[in-house]
Amino acid sequence: MTPVVSIDNLHVHLGRREILQGITCRLGASGVGKAIGLLGPNGAGKSTLIQTLLGFHKPSAGSAQILGMDCHKESAKVKAAIGYMPENDSFIADMTAVSFLRLMGEISGLPPAAALEKAHETLFHVGLGEARYRTVGTYSLGMKQMAKLAQAIIHGPQLVILDEPTNGLDPAARQRMLVLIKEMKEQHGMNVLLCSHLLRDVEEVCDEVVILKDGKIVHQADLEAERSTNRRFVQLEVTGDDRGFAAVLHEIGAEGVSESAGNWRIVLPKEIEIGALWRITSREHLRITKLAYRRDSLEEIFLKAVGHLRPAPLATTQEAPVHGGI
Repeated sequence: MTPVVSIDNLHVHLGRREILQGITCRLGASGVGKAIGLLGPNGAGKSTLIQTLLGFHKPSAGSAQILGMDCHKESAKVKAAIGYMPENDSFIADMTAVSFLRLMGEISGLPPAAALEKAHETLFHVGLGEARYRTVGTYSLGMKQMAKLAQAIIHGPQLVILDEPTNGLDPAARQRMLVLIKEMKEQHGMNVLLCSHLLRDVEEVCDEVVILKDGKIVHQADLEAERSTNRRFVQLEVTGDDRGFAAVLHEIGAEGVSESAGNWRIVLPKEIEIGALWRITSREHLRITKLAYRRDSLEEIFLKAVGHLRPAPLATTQEAPVHGGI
């Protein structure tokens, strides 16, 4: 099946500076409806990659394809197949929302009558139906974000590129935006490339994630696989002499890393019962003061990938402290 995004040894220069340095990856599968998260610290090359996929930058070497089409050589075809929600506002402020969306629909290739019909339909879909005759310049920040989303999807694209879609939104509007993104992929079969600095948003809606740093891919993960893993992750705090505890864990088939004196991150294979930890700690004359189930969060995956956190077999998002014996 054709990948949604296919990048081979992509190099992009802006002036004398090389921004993207030999990126290679395959993201998503067309026709399935996948959401791909694009992450990275400031200056990592995310915006340059997006603009290259949109056909605005010519690769100095390598290639980038969307849905099997070369982003530079077949730029017109690529633009017809995608929708783009930019981070910054790009409206004609004194146009009504319905007129603006009709214009964007026609630019995207819809006949005038169909563009007008879709403009009304899409504005209702994103929650702006009652405000569709207001000028876009009078919209609040949240309404403008929804209008940007509407213009990106009015023509029913196969891929929608969203750049910071929840930026500046209050909690209710943010949740509404995330629900719309999920509907786009699950109900309408659209593929989504989501660039956001809010890792929780990416973790909530994305199936895959790619992390850039200094123009290179430093991590790529299948979040669906991460969510469905049957490994058990445990955070353990003990008192006593734990200098030989890593070796003891290895003896029973578990892996552990000491974060500090008495604090351990442990991966238990599914065949090892949690009670084994109580037995070996008792044998080693260690006293358990806290035991909690944990799993890798996208935040810690990100911090490890960009070098701000020590790699370990375990990280955290949710935990449930356990007190007493098992």
